[in-house]
Amino acid sequence: MKDFIQVMKALSDPNRVKILKLLGKRELCVCEITAILELAQPTVSKHLKVLEGAGLVDFQKDGLWVNYRLTENHDSSFRAAMQQHMADWLSEDQEVQRALAKIDIIDREKICGP
Repeated sequence: MKDFIQVMKALSDPNRVKILKLLGKRELCVCEITAILELAQPTVSKHLKVLEGAGLVDFQKDGLWVNYRLTENHDSSFRAAMQQHMADWLSEDQEVQRALAKIDIIDREKICGP
């Protein structure tokens, strides 16, 4: 029950759902997510922390960047099922489509400079 509640709370925010949809396309750093969603960096970091706490995303450091991605090794079948369904859910939503359209034009070298 605890896993279920934690994941449902993580998915209760539209921006966190958008982040999951974006990460379903490819790994992204915080500044890329910030630019795509047009949110403040601390806000995006807090959303990522909630998603990480729910076991839905993880990260890997790559030089100056911290890349976030969907978790692949789930400790519960519930989390795996939710991510599998997220790939199909909300694909027709206009806000999700706008965010996904930006993913191919975002250039981390330009927006995440030192």
